[in-house]
Amino acid sequence: MTGPDLLLIHPPAARAAEPPLGTAVLLSHLRREGATAEAIDSNLEAHLYLLDGERLAEVAGPAPATALHRAVRNVPRALSFLRSPEAGRSFSRYAAAVRHLNTALSAYRGASARDRWTLGDYVHGDLSEFSSMDLYLAASGEAGTVFSGYFRDALLPRIERMRPRGVAISVNYRHQVLPAFELAGMLRRRLPGVPLYGGGGMFTSWRSSLRGMGLAFLPFDRVGFGPGESALAAAAGGAAAAGAPFFEDGESVEFLPDFGFAPLREYLSPEPVLPVAATRGCYWRRCRFCPEAVAPIHPYRAMDEGTFPTLLRELSGRYGVRRFHLTDNAIPVAVLRSLADARGVLRGLSWHGFARFEPELLDPEFASSLAAAGCSMLQLGLESGSQALLDRMGKGTRVADASTILSNLARAGIAAYVYVMLGAPGETEADAERTRSFLAARAGEIGFLNLSILNLPREASWPESAEGSAPRAGGFLDEKDPLRLYRRVPASDGWGRAQAKRFLQQRILGDPAIRAIAARTPPWFGDSHAVFFRGTS
Repeated sequence: MTGPDLLLIHPPAARAAEPPLGTAVLLSHLRREGATAEAIDSNLEAHLYLLDGERLAEVAGPAPATALHRAVRNVPRALSFLRSPEAGRSFSRYAAAVRHLNTALSAYRGASARDRWTLGDYVHGDLSEFSSMDLYLAASGEAGTVFSGYFRDALLPRIERMRPRGVAISVNYRHQVLPAFELAGMLRRRLPGVPLYGGGGMFTSWRSSLRGMGLAFLPFDRVGFGPGESALAAAAGGAAAAGAPFFEDGESVEFLPDFGFAPLREYLSPEPVLPVAATRGCYWRRCRFCPEAVAPIHPYRAMDEGTFPTLLRELSGRYGVRRFHLTDNAIPVAVLRSLADARGVLRGLSWHGFARFEPELLDPEFASSLAAAGCSMLQLGLESGSQALLDRMGKGTRVADASTILSNLARAGIAAYVYVMLGAPGETEADAERTRSFLAARAGEIGFLNLSILNLPREASWPESAEGSAPRAGGFLDEKDPLRLYRRVPASDGWGRAQAKRFLQQRILGDPAIRAIAARTPPWFGDSHAVFFRGTS
């Protein structure tokens, strides 16, 4: 029996709330080009495999802690509830179900008993995803992850039965890196003649460093940067895996996803949600803290905005889904207008995604037209309530406009999921206080909050920042390691990362109005599930 030309794999660990769009568009492109291609969401599979009752009971041991024992016992009920519409109607019951699942995952601690796996991320206790030596240890089999048993006993036998002529692993999040390298090493040993391709956002973030190395990257035959449609189609068509170890070709960009590989009702979500995008890359690309501006992952590409509403309706009919997550870095205004004008086409559908505080949203009628066209939530990067700091960031946002826009969205019934970052270069305590004051004043119009401390990309050019060495933690690696993603923001005038963290915990979350917003933000799933709880308090 002949296997597929190419097998696409989305590895753990990432949120298992919806199918991976990157895998879906690659699969669609390959099939439209005539290749035989298949895909596996091994992230979802790993979650379900390791949440199996017998495996959990075995790893928990004969005398687990009370909380773990209770969680393991409640996993089947929690999974069933989380996948039901009822989960979006009771935040307290939802939070209890999610807590049980998260506690159950904590039973998996790895060989050193120091790994940490949650519904939102995975952190290895001994290895760093930013260390080339640690990636070698994972790929060589000298060190493992909590997913080793799933890879060995479930995924690899399935892949062997499929007999693919090539395998491509897409790594978009840092928490996927070590498991992906472990899986690639296992595939290399079990299927020595099958070419292995690596791609995705993490590899693209390492583009300049990997090119400087000039060597194949550990277990992979070739590694791609940016969109992989053209290169993978060529590989599926029989192009040799040999040659330059790195490739980059952004000419072909697919927007039509194929979710035929994804068991939509098995994802951890109150209703199935399909991710879809009208663009690749970012149309703004001026924010000085954003990797898409300082080291773009994708060249900016956009589909015809006039056909985008029709695409949503077609996908709804094909897969029986009414909710969509628009994964664009920021939905362009032209696309928003197209959606607003297509309320008839979109009747009965719901969509949400990132948008900028654009002047068009100052028009309350425009906000109302978006709501009528199915917009249930907009994710908005405020970042700071200080105008001076926003100007230095390159945000192109006016604080006064943001205030008006939040009012317009609230009146239209569109939930606002607002993102804030403290600790930017040159930030002062006065800037942070302006942010706190803004959030407190607009608390009644903010549905959900993401509060974080800024990580500055290593390529970012910011007058107030200076390069410096740092410990091996959180991506802040020393100067000798080329895979580090961020650089430290040095303290200035007694204000730095530590002071920003303290201010966030004590002053921002110490404000009762802001704390109430944070309390209704879904734990671990965050913006993946917030849309189900819009309008709650």
